[in-house]
Amino acid sequence: MKKLFFYITILFFTFLFFYSCNKETDEIEIPETPPDEESLLFPKKEMRGIWIVTAWGLDWPQGEYATEAQKNQFIEYLDRFKELNINAVFVQIRPMGDAFYNSPYEPWSASITGERGKNPGYDILQFMIDETHKREIEFHAWMNPYRIATRSNNSVSYPPLHPSIDPAWVVSHEKIQIYNPAIPEVRQRLCNIVEDVITKYDVDGIHFDDYFYPDPSSAGQMVSDNADYEKYGSGFSSIADFRRANVDKTVEGVYNVIVKTKPEVVFSISPTANNEYNLNTLYADVTKWCKKSWIDVVMPQLYYEIGNAYNDFRSRLNWWAQYNYNAALMIGHGYYRFGDPSAPSDFQSTAELENQFNLTRRNPKVVGNILYSAKYILLNRIGITDKLSDIFEYSSVIPFLGRSVAPSPSKPENVRIENGILKWSAPNQVRSVVYYFNDLKKEGRVYAITKQNSISVSSSGYYCVTTLNSDNMESEPSELAQKK
Repeated sequence: MKKLFFYITILFFTFLFFYSCNKETDEIEIPETPPDEESLLFPKKEMRGIWIVTAWGLDWPQGEYATEAQKNQFIEYLDRFKELNINAVFVQIRPMGDAFYNSPYEPWSASITGERGKNPGYDILQFMIDETHKREIEFHAWMNPYRIATRSNNSVSYPPLHPSIDPAWVVSHEKIQIYNPAIPEVRQRLCNIVEDVITKYDVDGIHFDDYFYPDPSSAGQMVSDNADYEKYGSGFSSIADFRRANVDKTVEGVYNVIVKTKPEVVFSISPTANNEYNLNTLYADVTKWCKKSWIDVVMPQLYYEIGNAYNDFRSRLNWWAQYNYNAALMIGHGYYRFGDPSAPSDFQSTAELENQFNLTRRNPKVVGNILYSAKYILLNRIGITDKLSDIFEYSSVIPFLGRSVAPSPSKPENVRIENGILKWSAPNQVRSVVYYFNDLKKEGRVYAITKQNSISVSSSGYYCVTTLNSDNMESEPSELAQKK
């Protein structure tokens, strides 16, 4: 009986306790439990790139032939890009069947010294790569696949061919001279050139632009390829299919060389905005390359404004987001048009760039934005670079784009804040990404990308850390550290 009374007493007081707690629930402040790392809202990863044009020296070196002046000019670009949180450059190293490096296949570019074939006396490509990587910016080697030279009309002679080039491999139209896409030796030569570059130099990517078969509207009088079709075109129902197949073989061949030689190198192509034009005028079956995984990244050049009657930015963006298939999608912007008096009125306002970025960032398929071109960053017409600085206010992580080669990154450990210093343990020789969250229910931002294992933090809130390997694969986030 005593035991029964004891248990009843315990139950009674327990009931009173819980009842009183429930009555006062509204008066008690319950501390917020931080969410686990998996529920945090991390910022979207994006590549932020700039095309640097070297054909005719347009962006670089702009007719500057003195070595130190060239170097200083390039460094000025990089320093400004770093300030703007730009994380990749696409530098034209082979604009006209020539080279910005010592090539066994093609002559030194005339843009470097003013004279085609003249050795500049220093390793230009190595210099550019070293300075770019020093600033934690990726370097992608941009090549024009077929173009050798241009001219105004037939009265002007094309420059002499490199001794290693068989004249039978070359087609000289009225205004453009190209490697013949139909010739198997041409395709092999291009593969050899790519292999040479990625073997000798630590480039992060190989990039092709939109020049494949020439557009008759700009090439002038065209040389017929009927003889090529008769010789190589058996099995094709039309010369158009034959041409597209020739370009297909080039793209597939380059992809295979990259995978075989240095698979961590990313292969990207920037077609025109209009895929019908790509397919039927340039004979570039871009969506096929995306579907076949022959390219890692597709970068359509959406150089027109939102609402353009022919090339509406929004419509083209939506189309490419449907048909990029296995290729990562990045968008090329006509940055050069902002502030150009001849451009439409939309390009006379910085709001157009902001609106374009709003569209690309809201699109889950888009993982990067590339701007054409470098010199317009420095010109800052109508304050467009000031606007870009706002758009790129915080650093961004480049997404994983290619093939995994490097060891998987490890999750940082022992993350803590001591005397205003965020510290963590991570493997040596890896980059760490520090994320900051002012409000755990809202998207955070990249606070820093660093090779160090500590960083000063001043803002109250929560911090976590990840690591990145050389392939841009990212580890799981660390535990949160709070600064009060």
